[in-house]
Amino acid sequence: MAKNYYETLGVDKKATLDEIKSAYRKLARQYHPDLHPNDEECAKKFKEINEANEVLSDPQKRQQYDFELENPGRSAGGFGGFGGSGGGFGGFSDIFGDIFSQFTGGGRTAEQDRTGQDITIEVELSFLDAAKGCKKEVTYTRKEPCAACRSTGAKNGTAYKTCEKCHGSGTIQYASGNSIFRTIQTRVCDSCGGSGKIITEKCASCGGKGYQRKSTTVKFDIPAGADTGSYMRKRGFGEASTMGGDPGDLIVVFKVAPHKLFKRKDFDLYLDLPIDFKTAALGGKVKVPTLDDVADLEIPEGTQSGKVFLVRGKGIAARRGTGNLYVTVNVEVPTKLSKAQKQKLMDFDSDVEIKQYDKMKKYSDGVQSLYGRTPYNK
Repeated sequence: MAKNYYETLGVDKKATLDEIKSAYRKLARQYHPDLHPNDEECAKKFKEINEANEVLSDPQKRQQYDFELENPGRSAGGFGGFGGSGGGFGGFSDIFGDIFSQFTGGGRTAEQDRTGQDITIEVELSFLDAAKGCKKEVTYTRKEPCAACRSTGAKNGTAYKTCEKCHGSGTIQYASGNSIFRTIQTRVCDSCGGSGKIITEKCASCGGKGYQRKSTTVKFDIPAGADTGSYMRKRGFGEASTMGGDPGDLIVVFKVAPHKLFKRKDFDLYLDLPIDFKTAALGGKVKVPTLDDVADLEIPEGTQSGKVFLVRGKGIAARRGTGNLYVTVNVEVPTKLSKAQKQKLMDFDSDVEIKQYDKMKKYSDGVQSLYGRTPYNK
């Protein structure tokens, strides 16, 4: 046995499904890659946690895994095993898993079938709200768990009996094959629909459905640094289960509106700054915007168009660090000059030598060496 999944999750071998889920959620939050960017060890740990949860939260996979854990070198049913591939299963077990999914509705367990569906909502944020963090309210309609019957659909949440066909498991196993090769298929119980319960008296509040359709309002504290495609999850605020299980989750996906001046990449901000010829030639101070105020940027004498200035610490301040502001200077040429202005410009140009233009001088020398002619009238 290559790995001990119980040790990976830090639970006892006799741990219940709820204990396994709780341990997994705690570790997943601790080692989530979003909280540890570029940390290969955390990414590896997160993958191991997911692999362990995938096996131990599935009754069938866990049963096979426990057999192999107690009987090293042997596999339940004589095929495959655990730890053979990146996904935790190898060889024939992957093939059989694909075949089983065709007969069992995608391989979902009864526990998964009793969980309500997730709800996904897209929320648009302004550039500044996403960058600085904000509070948001979302209102949506969902199947809210019935409080009167605790989402069971039975009167007072107790007017039901255990399903006699599946004995409360919610699934039925069917075996086929011969004495050498046998295939076991697991299907949702058709008698109770996977709930493991038969309602003897329906709940009067929800009519036996286990939910009531209502409008729900949820508040979110969105931290600084949200970006398009990032999301937050509110557990238990999705669709109610129709069989007494846990409700699904609400997933709020963010879409950030563009800004008039700033562009961003991760936590860094980018700004295009137009300046006039005089400031570029003689230098000076220019006001540049930041997320909170304006700051002075010193433009050195002889600054060329395309020059990028770094303003440290003026990007997005998030939990994982603070970005910078990158300012790209663009020298703008004036238009619609008057005759007097044109004449002054001509007089100025006649006083300037080609050697005072670094790029023009190199270009001119290159053309001169090739053809013996200068490209400029200087």
